[in-house]
Order: sequence, then C-alpha cells, then structure tokens
Amino acid sequence: MIVLGIICLVIGFIVGLPWLWTIGIILVVVGAILWILGAMGHAVAGRKVWY
Repeated sequence: MIVLGIICLVIGFIVGLPWLWTIGIILVVVGAILWILGAMGHAVAGRKVWY
C-alpha cells in the first residue's frame, strides 16, 4: 500500500493531477499506520500479519 501510494504521488506530481496526489498521500498514511500496528504486534482487522 505504501509503494502504491508513492507511485500515485510521483505520477500525480509529474502529470499535475491534484486528486491523484491526494489519493497517494492517503495510501501512504494508511499503509504506514497498518505497518506500525503490525510491527507492534497488534492484530489489525483480525489479522496479525498483513502481506
């Protein structure tokens, strides 16, 4: 999810699409939160590991 967010950020910056930039930011933030929670050992949505 973080990688997809970074790709959206780059494409949105190059092409100049603000909505793609916003989607990229949201994906990076959500991906980082899930990654941090998983690294701390918390189950997220009933799963201990997100692949």
